[in-house]
Amino acid sequence: MQKIINVLAVASAAVSVAVVGTGAYVYVNKDAIIESVTEKALGGLGGFGGAGSGSIGSDLPIGSPDLASPGSPQAQAPRSTPPAAPEAPTF
Repeated sequence: MQKIINVLAVASAAVSVAVVGTGAYVYVNKDAIIESVTEKALGGLGGFGGAGSGSIGSDLPIGSPDLASPGSPQAQAPRSTPPAAPEAPTF
């Protein structure tokens, strides 16, 4: 019976060390892990002008209006007000 308890204690210690070690590894390398995942996620967007392709409007034809400029018609369009909150019916 003592041998079984010792085996379970050693197994428990091994699992605890593995969990703490993995947590420490992720904490220390979190920036590299995030960057790697970001590169892999954005790598699939290469055909759509993904990361590193310049500004969003760089694919517009020459002479097209810049929609972000203050003089553009969309920039001067009045903002609509949000709908009024519903009122409770009166009986």
